[in-house]
Amino acid sequence: MFGALFCLATGFSGCGYVRYLIPLNPTAKSTALPLTHAAWDGLLKKYVNDQGLVNYKALQADSLALNAYLQDVSANLPGRSWTQNDRLAYWINAYNAFTVQRIIRSYPVKSIKDLGGDKIFVNTPWDQHFIKLGDTRYSLNDLEQRIIRKNFDDNRIHVALVCAAMSCPRLRNEAFTGPRLNEQLDDQARGFVNNPAKNKLTPADKPQVSSIFNFYPKDFAKNGSTSVQNFINRYATQKIKLDASLSYVPYDWSLNVQR
Repeated sequence: MFGALFCLATGFSGCGYVRYLIPLNPTAKSTALPLTHAAWDGLLKKYVNDQGLVNYKALQADSLALNAYLQDVSANLPGRSWTQNDRLAYWINAYNAFTVQRIIRSYPVKSIKDLGGDKIFVNTPWDQHFIKLGDTRYSLNDLEQRIIRKNFDDNRIHVALVCAAMSCPRLRNEAFTGPRLNEQLDDQARGFVNNPAKNKLTPADKPQVSSIFNFYPKDFAKNGSTSVQNFINRYATQKIKLDASLSYVPYDWSLNVQR
């Protein structure tokens, strides 16, 4: 019913957004060990700096290495024997690596938003089915909305998934791995919350915070947090008031490229 009403209200052709209400959980029957993500780790260390900015031009010249890693990702879906952390690390790395691949295939480009249409849930860069996993093609929104958010109750994903924009969290210059995932996600959260380019936490009663908190407010009110303010204070060195009135920093969609 909600989907039908939304379709009528928005007029989206085919109501493409409805697919994102349906969870996905692609799983291999194989009992193979989790990917090490060593190839992706090497590329990140080589082409991403400490600020999370990417040398897309150089990486474009090394695209065969990225393509080879993503072929391994495609051929090795998470197995039933994998731990929850191994599975989440796989999906975060897949999202970030396929996003980078989408950029370098069209580079130079000023913004990822230039690579698609403007109809959300229909033809934006996040709705294009360019991601091949096993025998099926997926979109970035499939990975984020239908797989990661539906299957992993962890709001720290929003500081780890990187959409190639300056206002996104920094692209970590190492791969996420199952054994270190909690440590890595906590470090991402601390870095994101305390970055003055993303969040201005003073005055404590009226901070200006990332629009990401406005995109997913309900996500930040679960998984050990009771509100956006509470999530921020879990990681902030400069605490804000729990009843603080939040305003949001306009999102900068320019490419997260090294200059």
